[in-house]
Amino acid sequence: MPSEVFNETDMLLQWNKFAQKMTDSGKRLMATYMQMNDPTLNGTTITLELPNQSTKEEFLTGCHELIGYLRGKLHNHDITIEVVVNETVENKYAFTPQEKFERLKQINPTIELLRKTFDLDV
Repeated sequence: MPSEVFNETDMLLQWNKFAQKMTDSGKRLMATYMQMNDPTLNGTTITLELPNQSTKEEFLTGCHELIGYLRGKLHNHDITIEVVVNETVENKYAFTPQEKFERLKQINPTIELLRKTFDLDV
């Protein structure tokens, strides 16, 4: 079996191509799981972080096709996928204008300077 060397960029390119293929074929749930976080590469082990155990189990039941695809495209049959559950990751949504402003301030702290300069209300 082939076991050519590949890097994380090559893996991410093929990962995203497969996710798009899943979306195009109507398997959007699998594509969503694949795009929740960027996977990392350690040797030939691809590690993906998912938010809970049920998501992990659903991903693992559908990942056989993904593993076959990656092994073929990257010419390495030693590739494995490891899923790590990180339940502490939470999406906090901003609903109020103040929460939205705080979120924007996290992204770009200079927005506070803009607000002060023009004496704007939130």
